[in-house]
Amino acid sequence: MTKLLKYEQSRRAFLGSLASVAAISAVPFTRGAFAETGKPLLVNSIRSLSNPYHAAWNAGGKAFAKSVGLDYVTLVTEGDSEKGVADIRGILARTGGNAVVNVDPNDAADARPIAEACVEAGAHVFTQWNKPDDLHPWDLGPNYVAHMSYNGTDYGRLTALEVIRVMGGKGGILALGGTLSNTVAIQRRAGLEMAIEASPDVELLDFQVADWQASKAYDIVNTWLTRFAGQFQGIWCANDDMAIGALEALRVNGLGGRIAISGIDGIETAVQGVVDGELAATVSWDPFWQGSYGLAVPLLARMGKLDVASLGKEKREYYAKGKLVDSSNAKEFFDNNFASEPSLDVDDIWARYDSGIPQS
Repeated sequence: MTKLLKYEQSRRAFLGSLASVAAISAVPFTRGAFAETGKPLLVNSIRSLSNPYHAAWNAGGKAFAKSVGLDYVTLVTEGDSEKGVADIRGILARTGGNAVVNVDPNDAADARPIAEACVEAGAHVFTQWNKPDDLHPWDLGPNYVAHMSYNGTDYGRLTALEVIRVMGGKGGILALGGTLSNTVAIQRRAGLEMAIEASPDVELLDFQVADWQASKAYDIVNTWLTRFAGQFQGIWCANDDMAIGALEALRVNGLGGRIAISGIDGIETAVQGVVDGELAATVSWDPFWQGSYGLAVPLLARMGKLDVASLGKEKREYYAKGKLVDSSNAKEFFDNNFASEPSLDVDDIWARYDSGIPQS
């Protein structure tokens, strides 16, 4: 039986330096906990189930819902912001606001109407990755529980540096980015540019937007193979799906494993590619964890076991820790994360906390 977390004022805060934040200890959760209050619906809103990253996210949500005995639905935007917002509003109307919502907004601007609708309806909402810089959970009250992301600039830079290392520190590099208006895509590109600026013998030959999609990446790389024949030694990709599309284009042209490629997300096929020497690196966020964790935290708030109002800003808008996967650790990482079924890891909600997101 999955354990949820009980808010305790007596325990030292995570990192030992945030005195305003109480810690969490594990307590057993029983399926009858909502018998008197009515069971909230658990909702994950993601881009696409055809994307392996979001498929793993969905699997984590399903596993968590099953473990706590609550109903679960998945909303899929397919890259359509209007649909994403409308679907959440529909769920809120259907449930009368008795819902816990974990959302990866399609674009940064989508987070505001989603969060405002959830708060107005009385639901609890947790956002990941995308939101406007001027939107903060504390501005909307405790029902907008928190926003979590990862430092896209740092990880975009680290994966680019690994590609450059495998290239021998010199040569031409090509890059595939995510949606232009997407906060994460912007950050990861900034990291790429930092790595290239620090590498005087490397030239960025072209940057194209492939909208996170393997099929678009495949087509772009096929065009590059003609346009830049013999001129590039590496391809940087802002996510794993595009990296897999790029790799497939190289394979078809007999170049698999001969061009350094990086991705980001840590999906199984990408990690296997690193193990096989066809990809240089990826970064794991653990989407299975994101799909479960992003429901566990607002559910705790809804149960009254997490006092959101007492959390400091650094615990309501924060970075979690990712993991760079390269040739040095790929086999071990694969064995530990994919050779067996993933398990829920939500008992300590601060275990993967990295830092508060800097405020401008």
